[in-house]
Amino acid sequence: MNFTGTKSYIATEELQMAVNAAKTLERPLLIKGEPGTGKTMLAEEVAASLNMPLIQWHIKSTTRAHQGLYEYDAVSRLRDSQLGDDKVGDISNYIKKGKLWEAFDSDEQVVLLIDEIDKADIEFPNDLLLELDKMEFYVYETGEVIKAVNRPLIIITSNNEKELPDAFLRRCFFHYISFPDRETMIKIIEVHHPKIKSDLLKEALDIFFKVRDVPGLKKKPSTSELIDWLKLLLADDIPEEILKGRDPTKAIPPLYGALLKNEQDVHMLERLAFMIRRES
Repeated sequence: MNFTGTKSYIATEELQMAVNAAKTLERPLLIKGEPGTGKTMLAEEVAASLNMPLIQWHIKSTTRAHQGLYEYDAVSRLRDSQLGDDKVGDISNYIKKGKLWEAFDSDEQVVLLIDEIDKADIEFPNDLLLELDKMEFYVYETGEVIKAVNRPLIIITSNNEKELPDAFLRRCFFHYISFPDRETMIKIIEVHHPKIKSDLLKEALDIFFKVRDVPGLKKKPSTSELIDWLKLLLADDIPEEILKGRDPTKAIPPLYGALLKNEQDVHMLERLAFMIRRES
């Protein structure tokens, strides 16, 4: 069964091919792209489309690779031994399964999301090479080898905050989610706002892509931010005439806080507006 997108997620043909290629090769799918382009949502939609359970491992700067395998609570065991608790004799009582162990242990194939892997330490990907390649790992405390009952479909996302090691990249199938063109963006918006008027959509997209085209923006507005902005425009019942008849000397769009996320970009658009006024 192949992934072809869902009613709530517009996947390009290239993205569909990437998911199915990784599934066929039985290799992790490494997804990169601008923040807000639906990388995390992809794993959720793939799981829903293929009718597979989803296990999510969200990576933080403090996350260690071993936490994805298991964690041994030596402190609790020491405390219980001092209290004379009978369960001290079984060390497995103090081992907490990680997300990889959960995925390996599942009786059915699952989708495992390793989200924002580039947030972790630079050695994090290398520490998972064997586990992702061989689909097994060793538990030192109990002496057992944990092998995957069913090889999970692994989707790994990255925002390119750090370079990933070559040895890790070699084991992955890679896909970069390009920013949607206007035609694809309209399809995405129609999923989220099916009742939006075509005139309002046209004017909003004109403004959105003009803002994205401004050179030097620290953070260009993303797909998710456009959807939020349109939600506000619809909630406030702003007519398309206001967007169409907007004063070109005012570069800041209405409700800009949904699109622009830092003062540097706001000041840049204000300077552009000033230049337009001066020239006119």
